[in-house]
Parts: sequence; structure tokens; C-alpha cells
Amino acid sequence: MKTALLQPVVALVLWTFVMWTWMYATRIPAIRRAKMKLDPTAPRGEQMASLPASVRWKADNYNHLFEQPTLFYAVAITLALAGGDDTTNVALAWSYVGLRVLHSIWQSTRNVIEVRFAFFLLSSLVLLALSVRAALAVF
Repeated sequence: MKTALLQPVVALVLWTFVMWTWMYATRIPAIRRAKMKLDPTAPRGEQMASLPASVRWKADNYNHLFEQPTLFYAVAITLALAGGDDTTNVALAWSYVGLRVLHSIWQSTRNVIEVRFAFFLLSSLVLLALSVRAALAVF
């Protein structure tokens, strides 16, 4: 089975690895500069909170890519399996991925919350539209 709807799914997975790379490319040097001794018994997040905000933003975004996008994966794969890979669904899926990439770049560089929220809201509305279309396809 080959479907165009799986392409944005794989693209978002690959983007998650871009963010993973960016996170560690900034976090490891910051940890070394701060001469941090990593303590596995320290309260969760306490040590990382001492890193500069611009370093933490990448890790925050990486974590965000494991939240709502998991719904996107489920909905897109459901649509692909249900034969719902029409041009509208494919366009919506690519729109979702594009908005999540913009959200990542914005959060990782500028992190003005109002702008970041706008990207999140728009991507959420796109995901809602995909979800409704998936419900129509399977019920």
C-alpha cells in the first residue's frame, strides 16, 4: 500500500529527529560550560532549569512533539488505512506538519508565547478537521 498521506507522517517523525539533534547540540555544550555534575537523584528538571532559556526551549519543543502530534499520527494513519488519502486530507496533513515545524522553529529561537500559541491553535484546528474527516471515513 502506498499512500501520499503517509508522507507527512514520516516528515514529522524526521522533523522530531531534527529537533532531537538541535536539542543535544545546544544542551551538551551548555552543560559543559556550566560544569554541571548530572545527578540522577535530583528532583526532575531541577538541574536543567539552571541552563539558559534559549537552550531549554529546544528541549521543551522536543517534548511537545510527543504530545499532540501523537494524535496526528493516529488520525493520519487511520485515514490512510481507510482509503481517505484524497487531496484535501493530504493538504491538511501537510499543513499540520508545516505549522508544527513553524511552531518548533519559533519556540526554539524567539519563543514569543503569543505567536507560538497562534501556530499551536492553527495546527490544532487543522488536526480537528482531519479528525472529523477520519470519523466520517470510519463511522
